[in-house]
Amino acid sequence: MSVIVALPQQRAAVSAPAFVRRLARLGDLDQPSAGPALSERLGQWIDWNRAIALSRALDGTPASASHPIQVDSEAAACARVRATLHAAILRSDKLDALPGDDTSPFRRHCVDLQRSMQASTGQLRGRLRDALATGTADQARLAEVDAVMEMTLSPREQALLAATPALLVRHFDRLKLAHADTPGDAWRVTFRRDLQDLLLAELEVRFHPIDALLAALRSSPVSGTP
Repeated sequence: MSVIVALPQQRAAVSAPAFVRRLARLGDLDQPSAGPALSERLGQWIDWNRAIALSRALDGTPASASHPIQVDSEAAACARVRATLHAAILRSDKLDALPGDDTSPFRRHCVDLQRSMQASTGQLRGRLRDALATGTADQARLAEVDAVMEMTLSPREQALLAATPALLVRHFDRLKLAHADTPGDAWRVTFRRDLQDLLLAELEVRFHPIDALLAALRSSPVSGTP
């Protein structure tokens, strides 16, 4: 849900998430001082089938298994995946090998990293839900609600995030034009840094639900350690 305003229409406010601020700056966009309320936006996104599924998840009374949850193990798995993706984004050799003027390799590089983030964070999110389902009744209910919300909002989220490579290409073209009469490749260094910064901010967005689920796991009164 964090990317509902990922393509703002007016300049991002200081309080906006880092990903939104970077999108606004690189895209030379502005953000309105106030947009539709979150409840109104969700009402536009959730059809009646999903609304029924969400209502059932909220109103249901799942069984409380209260099995020991290996929180440290789950937290370590999340940290490993986060570190791996972070390192992949910052790999300078990948960027150094890309052509200087052709933007298609940059686009493919960005798309490949986004796919890796989507696959890895999706697996983590499912794993954490499975762990929550073995906890208290409230944790099991949260797991069900998160599953419905992911099915409902992920397609919208991915559609918005898919606009990132095209925005980066436009940013590349603007930098190239602005420095057409400037000797040296300093602007290329700027572009590669901006690309990395934006993807790192996107990584944080993708980890928002994972961090929330992990926090719910830590609240378990029956948490255990390996």
